[in-house]
Amino acid sequence: MALIRLLTRLSGYVHLKQGLECLGASSPSKRLQQHTAAHSSSCSYQLQPDCLELSYGGLVMHFDYVWLRDHCRSASCYNSKTNQRNLDTASIDLNIRPSKSRVDENNLFLTWPDGHITRYNLTWLAQNSYEGQKRSAVQPRILWSADIYSSAEVPSASWDKFMSCDEELKNFLNNFLLYGIAFVEGVPPTLEATETATQRVSLIRETMYGRMWNFTSDFSRGDTAYTKLALDRHTDTSYFQEPCGIQVFHCLRHEGTGGRTLLVDGFHAADAVLQRTPENFELLSHVPIKHEYVENLSEHRNHMIGIGPVLNVYPWNNEVYMIRYNNYDRSVINTVPHDEVRRWYAAHRQLTAELRRPDNELWVKLKPGKVLFIDNWRVLHGRESFTGLRQLCGCYLTRDDVLNTARSLGLQA
Repeated sequence: MALIRLLTRLSGYVHLKQGLECLGASSPSKRLQQHTAAHSSSCSYQLQPDCLELSYGGLVMHFDYVWLRDHCRSASCYNSKTNQRNLDTASIDLNIRPSKSRVDENNLFLTWPDGHITRYNLTWLAQNSYEGQKRSAVQPRILWSADIYSSAEVPSASWDKFMSCDEELKNFLNNFLLYGIAFVEGVPPTLEATETATQRVSLIRETMYGRMWNFTSDFSRGDTAYTKLALDRHTDTSYFQEPCGIQVFHCLRHEGTGGRTLLVDGFHAADAVLQRTPENFELLSHVPIKHEYVENLSEHRNHMIGIGPVLNVYPWNNEVYMIRYNNYDRSVINTVPHDEVRRWYAAHRQLTAELRRPDNELWVKLKPGKVLFIDNWRVLHGRESFTGLRQLCGCYLTRDDVLNTARSLGLQA
């Protein structure tokens, strides 16, 4: 479970509490000098030939000099009102090196050959260093099995408060980011109310399926021929080059039996593969696979192809940010060399076995008034067979706008 601790660890760095100014300068021809804030072991740095090495808050970091000049936040180099760079990066000498340097208790100061002085907050440097990012999660999350999620007793949002109170929306989004699923209860069982609820979170993503969809299935007879077959776990729109980020479901009506929704945390399954067989995780996160959707009808035609690995990870910390898993829509495998195909199948089989473990299956009965939001980049969904008349509505949401809403409310996303 080491990855859980890694993914849920928030970056935090010790502020320097003591220290006096430390002066120093260096050039390529001079012997390397160590600079340390007096009476403090929390901050020291060296001007190396090709980078600045900084030790702060228990973290040793390396900063390329071009990177340091490019990330100057002075008024002439950076517009703090628009949070945009003013400096022309292409104008920086690729062999640039500071002529002077010093530190105080909170900041590093570098003087550049043209006399320009840059001040860097030490905590900011630690948070934005490669080393800091490598040990931090882009998005904190809690990996779950059915028991873990059930034991957490994650509350649903209340429709009235959800629509009128930003704190309720923030709590809802926090749960969504942590678990990849979240519920709103008490929503009027109509297409219009469902649409209103989704727009509280994000813009609706219109696709070839339309904007809001509303399906009615009638399997009213009680025999097997009139039972809607089960749907195995999968992520939607794997055949889009960028699969839809969030899926919304609202069961407006069901007069029959069965029809429970299956939810499985894909990141939890991926972590199990990583912990047990890292080489299989490596294959699944690097081998590109095609998914395809072909529809030829008299009134319209569609042909969609999405290409990408089953597991998408950030390369600097190996954090999974998307799983693209849909055995129904996986296309011909022609992107894998013959001597690698069998190993890919073995890796895919291991992931599938994790996804199909009964203890990873969370079963939820959707009912009128209960709207389910699913992170389609993380949580797989399916459905058991059902009988009777069932009406379901929903839509896709744009992922960028969901994360934008979360960040605007002060959440890490």
